[in-house]
Amino acid sequence: MKKTLFKKILVGFAFSPNLKANIFTSLRLASSLEAELFFIHVGKKTPVKEKTFEEILKDSPVQPKFTKVLWEEGDPIPTILKMCEKNKIDLLLLGALQRENVLKFYVGSIARKITRKAPCSVLLLIKPSIEEVPSKHVVVNAINEPNTEKTIRAAFEFSSLTNIPNVTLVGEISQSKVNVTADDDESLKKVTEIKEGIENEEKNRYDEILLKIPDSLKENKKIQSQSIFGARGYSIGHYARVVRADLLVLNSKRKRSSFISRIFPKDLEHILSELPTDVLIIKN
Repeated sequence: MKKTLFKKILVGFAFSPNLKANIFTSLRLASSLEAELFFIHVGKKTPVKEKTFEEILKDSPVQPKFTKVLWEEGDPIPTILKMCEKNKIDLLLLGALQRENVLKFYVGSIARKITRKAPCSVLLLIKPSIEEVPSKHVVVNAINEPNTEKTIRAAFEFSSLTNIPNVTLVGEISQSKVNVTADDDESLKKVTEIKEGIENEEKNRYDEILLKIPDSLKENKKIQSQSIFGARGYSIGHYARVVRADLLVLNSKRKRSSFISRIFPKDLEHILSELPTDVLIIKN
């Protein structure tokens, strides 16, 4: 087995119209990552459900080396979290519906709560498919935080194993760092100079991180970097949507201790409330 951050994958599934697409997508991913694959259904196990699942499983042209199905009854959230702990899961896959009205309900009631508490990395899928659709572009949150370097490395490892050719590092920069009102030509010039200076500093930071990424993970990759000014979470989500990224990779939620930081929306909440694409949240 390859040395990877994602040795064990757990997939939560329900008997929905997307069941076959979710199973096939999960099987392909586990095969690419050479990971052990656990499926979990939280609900009553019946002969009909078991037969339906096994028939879909056998129908897949891709079969990982290790697959196990878990049937559990109880509350979905604590049950899934418990199974992650018990089986020492590295990556939890959760399906999400892309339609906005359903998405907000689903993410708010199940996936968002699990994502907040998960002891492992989480991959939220909004576009599973029966037939393989090759992913082409990964956008990685390269914000200046302690865990970012590990997150970027994880993104390169994931993209390397799944053969995604394009990786863009995106750093979100608060507009407050440009403390000048551009109300005339002179002040506009000053704002431009400040932004250029910040962007150059960020570019150097990205380059330093990239130097630490093993060359083997950067082979056959088109690597770019981009700094964007704006609200955290919203800005990178908008960017991922505009460039039609197939995957957005983020740090896990940071602990916030201050009263003010608990009042305002968290950057991750922006993403979870309106998923721009599939989202991989790295638990460091």
